[in-house]
Amino acid sequence: MALSSPFLVMAKPVGPVCNLSCDYCYYLDKRSLFPKREPFRMSDEVLSHYIESTIAASSGPVVPFAFHGGEPTLAGKGFFERVIELQKRHLPKGWSAWNNLQTNGTRLDDALCKLLKKNKFSVGISIDGPEHLHDINRKDRLDRPTHKKVLQGLNQLRTNGIEPDVLCTLNSTNVNHPQEVYHFFLDLKVSWLQFLPVVARDETGTLLPLSVEPRKMGDFLNEVFDEWVRYDLKRIGIQNFLECLLVVDDKPANLCVMAPKCGNVLAMEHDGSIYSCDHFVNNDHYLGNIQRDSLELLLTSDRQVEFGATKSTGLPDQCKSCPVRKLCNGGCPKDRFATSKDGQSGLNYLCEGYLSSYSHILPYISEMVVLKRRSQPIHQIMDQIAQREKEFRTAIKHAQRNDQCPCGSRKKLKSCCINKRIN
Repeated sequence: MALSSPFLVMAKPVGPVCNLSCDYCYYLDKRSLFPKREPFRMSDEVLSHYIESTIAASSGPVVPFAFHGGEPTLAGKGFFERVIELQKRHLPKGWSAWNNLQTNGTRLDDALCKLLKKNKFSVGISIDGPEHLHDINRKDRLDRPTHKKVLQGLNQLRTNGIEPDVLCTLNSTNVNHPQEVYHFFLDLKVSWLQFLPVVARDETGTLLPLSVEPRKMGDFLNEVFDEWVRYDLKRIGIQNFLECLLVVDDKPANLCVMAPKCGNVLAMEHDGSIYSCDHFVNNDHYLGNIQRDSLELLLTSDRQVEFGATKSTGLPDQCKSCPVRKLCNGGCPKDRFATSKDGQSGLNYLCEGYLSSYSHILPYISEMVVLKRRSQPIHQIMDQIAQREKEFRTAIKHAQRNDQCPCGSRKKLKSCCINKRIN
């Protein structure tokens, strides 16, 4: 029976195996789930069950598939040829597949890129900014830098007509360089960018030093947003901000981290094991196996439904009364280990950063929604901001110290924006 709600099963063709050893990676240690040390390679049988079960559970006509890792390109070109073959064999007439590949970019060759292009794969590539920032945390297994290889992979994709999405983690190092990171991606002519905060803890739950500080994350996003919304809406799409546009426009977010509930994105290991989420691949969140269990039943099981609903039902009171709850919804459950102001558990560690960022961008996003609903391009907000700021500069130039500040704060100029006056 097909499901009416959208879902995605994130497949791991080589499990947790990767040719890199990124300092903040949460997935490499998943090898411990497989003590028999069997080959971390998805069999044709498991792959066939994955393709057939996903199609059977989908309401169509576009069926989503995702290949993550570890590093999925280690599975080789032949694996993806079998993916395409099986999809063509099992997709009903008039249906199509949407395939997503998330890669570190270091193993992309011409032959694989040609295959991905021919079959319309969406590709995401991980880059943490300029070389000296990227290579701090993203080294290979011999502790060698990877930035040059990643850019070679990016160029290989572009040579074959693929413009990848870029995923940039925000960690304790690059978060201190918002302008440098942002302008690196502008200069690289990236068309779609997502910033993903690193929150890494050891087995005791202790936060690791490479984790991003919430306040700094908020400052980073605000600084990038202020430049993007004024000058770059036509140049680059930044998912962190454009998802807010969807939510304020009363549309569902594509990012599960912003959704009221989760649980519709499962993770599937190389042996067919299904888990509640990519961030909860552990024995406590094991649901079943694609080779013997119905995907529809796993997604709608009481256990998985409760897992998804807890994102909302487990919110502390501080979140329930928060002015930006609609945009945040408590964030990812994996990061909800902080304590609220009134002592309740379940507050997101990144709360301070989320509150800062969402509060800062919300007035601009609301303006963009108005434009969108009028069937006007959202980039017109750049002209509106420019005009407002021109009028403000004129007003502040002629205002007296004891006049009401032109910014609208209702304070006197001398107690507000007098330092912004240009003599």
